Amino acid sequence: MTTRTDDLRDYPDEELAAQPIGAWTGEAYRRVVGAIRAQLAVENLTQPHWWTLNHASGAPGHWTRASLTDRLSPYDDQDTDLDAVYDDLNARGWLREDQRGGMTLTEEGEAARLRARERNLPVHTRTHEGVSQADFVTTVNVLRRMVANLGGDGNLPDPVI
Repeated sequence: MTTRTDDLRDYPDEELAAQPIGAWTGEAYRRVVGAIRAQLAVENLTQPHWWTLNHASGAPGHWTRASLTDRLSPYDDQDTDLDAVYDDLNARGWLREDQRGGMTLTEEGEAARLRARERNLPVHTRTHEGVSQADFVTTVNVLRRMVANLGGDGNLPDPVI
C-alpha cells in the first residue's frame, strides 16, 4: 500500500521512538536509490556510471581507475565491475583517460552528466518535500551518530578532491 504524503498521519513520540530504525532506513534507502536508478536507466546509466561522471567532472584528470575504484567501492551494493563502467564510458566517447590514467569528461560526457542530473532533480525534490532543512540536517546527524556508534565512519566523505 502506498501512502500519499498528504495522508501521512501523526503518531505519539513514544510510538515513533519504538519504531525499528533498520526497517525505516532500509525502506528509505530502497525508495530513494530505486527512484534515482530508475531515472538513470532512462539514460542507459547505472549509479556507478553517475558517480564516475560526477567525479571526473569535479576533478578533471585527478581520478585514475584505481583511485576512483577505491573511492566508489564502499558505496557499491551491486558488486559492480567498475572497470567495465569506465570502459563503457570510454566507448561512448564520454570519458577520456590521459597517459597517467587521469580521467576527464569529454563534452559529450559532460552533456550526458547534465542530462542525468536533470533527471535526478525531481527525485531530490520529491524526497525533500515537506522536510525542512533543519529536520534534514538533524536526520543526517542522527544517522551519522548511529553509524559511528556501530563502528562505522560517521564522518562525511572527503570532498571530490
